[in-house]
Amino acid sequence: MPDSRDQRRGRRRVSATVARGRERIADLVQHRYPTVAVTGMTGVGKSELVDHLCGRESEDGVPESGSAVLERRVRRGRRLRGFRFRVVPGENAATRLGALDEVFHDDPVDGVLHVVANGLATGRRPAGTTGALQVDREEQLARELEDWTVTAHRIAAMAVRRNRPTWLVVVVTKADLFADSVEEVVRSYSPGSGTPFGDRLDELRALAGAAKLSIDVLPACSHLESDAITPAQRDAYLAALEARMGQLAGHV
Repeated sequence: MPDSRDQRRGRRRVSATVARGRERIADLVQHRYPTVAVTGMTGVGKSELVDHLCGRESEDGVPESGSAVLERRVRRGRRLRGFRFRVVPGENAATRLGALDEVFHDDPVDGVLHVVANGLATGRRPAGTTGALQVDREEQLARELEDWTVTAHRIAAMAVRRNRPTWLVVVVTKADLFADSVEEVVRSYSPGSGTPFGDRLDELRALAGAAKLSIDVLPACSHLESDAITPAQRDAYLAALEARMGQLAGHV
């Protein structure tokens, strides 16, 4: 016996109710655990930073993963809130570009931590080589800028097509290596600073629209490489970063 019109309408109402319920659950999960892309060139300390934000201590001397698969980690707080991190590998160019497309196009994120190191990124020795590794700071700064330019294009493309705002925090790591000039260095990575990096941020803000993209710049220090900063000062930097992320995510 064919279904009556009322039965068909009833099924449609049930399906619509189930669909709305699923959307509400998805929105709740997204609000409690927003997805954050962690980008930046190799050697700046992306994995160490996320280890600390997730409450895990990194082992000294362990290099960043160059895996073809995004590093995925979750931070869960006591109030059932946290972040889902997607750490983009920084070494292999093809892998990195594919991962950037995934986090900014295929499965867009809610926020971005872009990590820089003031030209002090840890050098990566080519396979099969030995001896002292010389790292040229000016070359590292140029690579940072190139890496940011590639990433910024993807952030702008994502921000303009989304209905809700996206946030970006530029995290300046290795603050213990320039402890006497932290404020000056942070300013050099900020919008309106007149530096090459600051100019790129101004361009990004113009492309995405200030209402669609908020930008913060904060110092951080995960693994202490000098005694210029104490563990307590390091923890204070990380706490300030966590607090700002919580504000941006609507957790506080």
